[in-house]
Amino acid sequence: YCFCRMSSDMKLRHSFLPLACCGLLAATPAAAVEPANTLQESAYKNVKVEGNQRVETRTIVSYLGLAPGNGFSQAEIDLGLKNLFATGFFSDVKLLRAGNTLIVRVEENPVVSEVAFEGNDKVETKDLEKEVELKPRSIYSRDKVQSDVKRILDIYRRGGRYLATVTPKVIRLDANRVNIAYEISEGTISRVEKITFIGNEAFPSNTLVGAIRTEETRWYKFLTDNDRYDADRLQFDQELLRRFYNSEGYADFQVRSAHAELAPEKDAFFVTFVIEEGKKYAFGDIKVESELAASEQTPDFTKLIATKTGNTYNASEVEDTIDAMTDELGNLGYAFVDIQPKLDKDEATQRANVTYIIKPGPRVYVERINITGNVRTRDEVVRREFRLSEGDAYNTSKLQRTEQRLNNLGF
Repeated sequence: YCFCRMSSDMKLRHSFLPLACCGLLAATPAAAVEPANTLQESAYKNVKVEGNQRVETRTIVSYLGLAPGNGFSQAEIDLGLKNLFATGFFSDVKLLRAGNTLIVRVEENPVVSEVAFEGNDKVETKDLEKEVELKPRSIYSRDKVQSDVKRILDIYRRGGRYLATVTPKVIRLDANRVNIAYEISEGTISRVEKITFIGNEAFPSNTLVGAIRTEETRWYKFLTDNDRYDADRLQFDQELLRRFYNSEGYADFQVRSAHAELAPEKDAFFVTFVIEEGKKYAFGDIKVESELAASEQTPDFTKLIATKTGNTYNASEVEDTIDAMTDELGNLGYAFVDIQPKLDKDEATQRANVTYIIKPGPRVYVERINITGNVRTRDEVVRREFRLSEGDAYNTSKLQRTEQRLNNLGF
C-alpha cells in the first residue's frame, strides 16, 4: 500500500492504492503487504532511498529523522516530509512500505545551468544578476522564479517604469538541469502628471510645489528625474513640507496623508498631499535651564540665541541656536552635554515659549562612522556633512544636526 504522499505545497494526502495497480513495489514482489491500520504502529528495520541523483542517501535519511528499528507515528512522518521539502532539494517525496522496509522515493529539483536576461536596455545585466536569487549551480524551484520576477520588477519600478513586464522561460536540459531566461519588456517611464494639495489656505499650491522635491512632468525637464515617481522621495517631500511650514510659524503643521495614484494606463502618476496647517505662532518667552552639576557653570547664551520674542516662529532658528550653544559649551570643555528644546504653545495668544534644557550626556566617544547605501554619492560628500568625527565626544544634538544636513542634500 502507498500510505502517504506529500506534494511540494506541503499538503499531506493519504491514499491507499493496491500495489498491483500502481506498480510502486515492483522491485520487491516478495514483500508482505500489511493492513493499513497497523502502519502507524509498526517498526521497520531498513530505509531505502530511491530517485536521488545528487543528494546522498544518508543526508536524506538524516533530514527524514526516522531511525530504523523504531516505531513511527503519522506526526513523525509529517515532520520528516516537511523537513525534506524545507531543504529545497526536492519537488516531490513519497514514503512507501514493503514489509519491514521504508521506501523513500524522491524527485529532485533540477540544477540551474545558466541564467540569462533578454530585453534589458535600461538596466545592466550585472545589476539584475545581483538581485535575483537563482544563479548558476543553484537549485531551481518555481517559488524562487516568482520571487526573482518580483525583484526585477521592483528594480524597474524604482526607476519609474511601471509598465515593465517580466516573463520567465525555463528550458529543460539533460542530467536534470535547466536554463532560465527572463524576457523583459521595459516599457516607458511613468511620470508625475499632477501634484495636488488639499487643506492649504496660507500658501497657494504653486508655492508648495516649489518647496518639495517631486516635480510635475514638463517637456523641458529632460535633464532631471524629479518628475519620476519615487516612494522614498514622496516620504522626503513630507519632511520638506513640514520644514517649510515650521519656518513660516506653523508649529502645529501636519501631513495627514500623501499618496500617489497610478493612471489606468500605468503611464502617469497623480500625487496628492492632504495637510493640516494649524495656527501661525510667534516666539514668546525664551529661557535656558541647565541640569548640569552646580559646580559646572554654564556661559551666558544671550548672544547665541537666534530665537527672539515677538518674531515669527521658525524651527530652523531653534536648531541654529542649539548648534551655537553646543559649540560654545564644547569650546569651554563641556563635551558631554545634550541640549533639548521644550516648546510650550499657547493657542489663545498664538505664542510659542521655548526653553532650552541643558542635560549632561553620556561619557562616550565616537569610535567609527560607517556609511552604507551611497551607491551614487562619494563617501567624502557624505562625510563632510557630519558634525561629528571619529574620536569626538558623542553628542546627540550634533548627531541630529548631521541627519538633517544629510537630508538637506536631497540625494
